[in-house]
Amino acid sequence: MDPLTDILALLRPHGAFSKPITGRGKWGVHYEAQPSPSFCIVLEGSSWFLTRQEEPRFLAQGDFLFLPSTPAFSLLSELGAECLPGRPSRKGIRHGDPKGAPDFRMIGGTFQIEAVNAPLLRLMPRMVHIRAAESDTSRLSRIIDLIMDEYATERPGRNAILQRFLEAMLVEALRWPGLCHESLSPGLIAGLRDTSISGALRSMHANVRHGWTVAELAKQAGMSRSSFAARFVATLGCAPMEYLSRWRMSLAQDALSRGGKSLDQLAEEIGYESASAFSTAFRKRTGCAPGAFARTAREARPLDPATSTRAK
Repeated sequence: MDPLTDILALLRPHGAFSKPITGRGKWGVHYEAQPSPSFCIVLEGSSWFLTRQEEPRFLAQGDFLFLPSTPAFSLLSELGAECLPGRPSRKGIRHGDPKGAPDFRMIGGTFQIEAVNAPLLRLMPRMVHIRAAESDTSRLSRIIDLIMDEYATERPGRNAILQRFLEAMLVEALRWPGLCHESLSPGLIAGLRDTSISGALRSMHANVRHGWTVAELAKQAGMSRSSFAARFVATLGCAPMEYLSRWRMSLAQDALSRGGKSLDQLAEEIGYESASAFSTAFRKRTGCAPGAFARTAREARPLDPATSTRAK
């Protein structure tokens, strides 16, 4: 199994919208942080992208930017330009001189992910900046064109196809070869780029119910137990068994939020000997019992008639 595909399947990106952003002359705008992922691609001209956590980034024509979780940021025509407060909007935005043809054009967008699985975003890089000068971004541009076209119409099956387009955009961005040359923060993408660690990750995702040990995983990686464990922590940001436990709990939370499975069935599917052992582990991890979590999660979302069975 491909761990990235597994995680995107749980995130279930949806509710996308995109808008044109244009500017002329000298301008700047500042937006507050938001939990939703966002993306943009520069169609014409250039700008500067600033956050508190990163060095200023120059966005040139054709550049693509993806933020798994959107921090407070500023967008400026040039460094030092005065920034006005911006408000999220679904309509096109014009910055700077309102007269004349714009000298800057960008498509910016955001989308929602399954709220119960939002912690999985921590496995993503803080930012993906694909520079057109270093890589062909035309595929991403075409995907964004399709997202905008689909969002602007009311065709049957729009939500389903928008989710697929969003998944394609995310995979295209996250598998970009240039990421291996940047300083990746510990997480899934860094792990998948490490040939010694990626095999262990794929094995855990392919057979999550197996009683994996660090020694087994180290053998698959062709490393000693201690060397593998240290490298896994450095690359993923947590120990191998902790990663496995987190992934099992992510699968459990997703299944509980949708319903349709008994605790015995769910426990067996994700590698626990019994419903009791699973419930104990779940309560320790989340602070509440599986049944209580399921009720709270499903009360916060429309109930699907096909999955109306309550966890017991």
